[in-house]
Amino acid sequence: RRVLLLGEGNFSFAAALGEAPGTHVVATCYESEEEAAGRGGAARSIRRLRDSGAEVVFSVDCTKLKEHFLPGKREFDRIYFNFPHCGRKAGVVKNRQLLAGFFHSCAEVLAQDGEVHVALCNGQGGTPADQPRREWHNSWQIVAVAAGAGFILSDVHPFKAETIHGYKCTGYRSQDKSFCVEGALNHIFTRSTAPLCFSPVSCQTQLGSQKVSFQVPQILVDKINRGFLEVNSSHPVRTIKEKLSAGLSQAFPLQNISSCLPLLLQGHPSGVCHSNIFWITLSPGEAPSTEKMSQGLADTALCSHFGQDTDENVQEAIPKQFYLRPSLLPHARAIIKNRTFSPGTLQVLCGAVFRKCRITPHSMPAFHEMLVVLAVSRGTENSCVQMLVDNMKTTMNSLLQDVSGIKPSISLQEATSFGAELSDFAAFEWQLGEIQHFLSVGTDTDPSGCCVGVIRTAPEELKSHELVVVSASLNLDLLAMLLCGISDWRMLWTSDSRFLRQFPEGELRLFRSFSLYPPSYVHDVSFWVPGGEEFDEVAFHTLARRVSGEMVVSIQLRDDFQQPGTGRRSLCYRVTFQACDRALGSREAAELQLHFREEIQQQLGVTLR
Repeated sequence: RRVLLLGEGNFSFAAALGEAPGTHVVATCYESEEEAAGRGGAARSIRRLRDSGAEVVFSVDCTKLKEHFLPGKREFDRIYFNFPHCGRKAGVVKNRQLLAGFFHSCAEVLAQDGEVHVALCNGQGGTPADQPRREWHNSWQIVAVAAGAGFILSDVHPFKAETIHGYKCTGYRSQDKSFCVEGALNHIFTRSTAPLCFSPVSCQTQLGSQKVSFQVPQILVDKINRGFLEVNSSHPVRTIKEKLSAGLSQAFPLQNISSCLPLLLQGHPSGVCHSNIFWITLSPGEAPSTEKMSQGLADTALCSHFGQDTDENVQEAIPKQFYLRPSLLPHARAIIKNRTFSPGTLQVLCGAVFRKCRITPHSMPAFHEMLVVLAVSRGTENSCVQMLVDNMKTTMNSLLQDVSGIKPSISLQEATSFGAELSDFAAFEWQLGEIQHFLSVGTDTDPSGCCVGVIRTAPEELKSHELVVVSASLNLDLLAMLLCGISDWRMLWTSDSRFLRQFPEGELRLFRSFSLYPPSYVHDVSFWVPGGEEFDEVAFHTLARRVSGEMVVSIQLRDDFQQPGTGRRSLCYRVTFQACDRALGSREAAELQLHFREEIQQQLGVTLR
């Protein structure tokens, strides 16, 4: 393992590290050899290093590392910079600039899976790990500075000087004097994955009896056909689906019918706000003929919209409006309508669904839905619902306790008593049809709970004299977040392999983030709304998602002003940019904000103030 040490004072840290087996140390300092050897104990440490086979290099500028090493010797597995400082009474701004140059230089000489270790005195880093924590403007802002060079903070722990044999800190204000390292922290940085390139992606799917292709909406490019539910997947979403299915199979015969569900639906979904739908235009020349579409409507779920307003349209003319499925419920209703089920057998449908929504911590434009459908004899529906819910509660209780050791609070609440403030998931489910119960999961840390599912009975027109159909819809992504302690839904979709490595062979574990304390950047945008029009907030949030590549974590309305006399309406929003799995620097965030301002003018017709 090749290890580079920078800014060594008396080389005592390098000498201690050089004794580790399997480590080739390259120890450097900014001063000349003559200046460095004059520090107390430095000459002895330098001799120890050279005797052990280590390299000692002088006059090394930490911001120009590439210049000091030949191409074949530039790749280091670990780089240490203990207590960097510009010297003398340099302030926080100069030291931030030093760190910025250092991190950009590290990017040129660090191995792909290498680490950068930076030790700072208590409070300097500006992260929540510092106790006490300095005000942001008075800190070195190390995580934000590192992000500008493509690094994320993956670990932070106390710098224990007393455990390093022979180590003595020196260099206080460029002098041969020690300084206080009590409460010092070692910050460990790793490379971030590169920003995703959102080039246009075409997707093929079955539509009736035809295969058609369409261009995927840009904000869903990294979410279409990810294969999280496939047999060879170790993604926690699939593991939870399999565990729930196994639990349900203990109480009911089970049939999985998820393999042939089309991504696209056709028509005009009644009851659903059109701004929540991802409307799709088929690729040129691919619109199905009326004859083939009519045949397809009979064969697939395309005939069963959220309402029943399409039968006449099918007979007259087929409207060529297509949209990504926002729910699996239409497919379930097609099964019910066609009576292609066995009473008493649990039908299980699983797949990704897509909804335009506002930006909130638990609102997802794409998630994996598990829909279970059960046909039971009239008069037994209440007991069957209770059996179904009890089984899911038992399985989820077991999962949550196994993973986190936390006893969950899983409750079934009457829809009428759930309260006016519904989550986006629950609110959208209301649009799909009447709900009897909400399924919520709470923990000791969040006793109020989060709605993860809904229970329904089929509409009257789909019932028979003998049977009642009960369905339960679960948001598997929300369950994965709750069970594995994942605070940000975006992490479920990360392309960084460090996520799935934490769930080997489908094992559920508490997730440990590999990007700690990601920096956030706040920008305000104010504009005049076109006269006489209602402002579409969902479209505004969706545009923010697209432009930023899901780097916007919060949008808050700060001011809603109506100009006296003219009646013109002005809105001011506070937009917060923050990544969860990769580096986001201040310059990139500023560029995203400028692009967002341009796009809202062009796409929403507003006038910037």
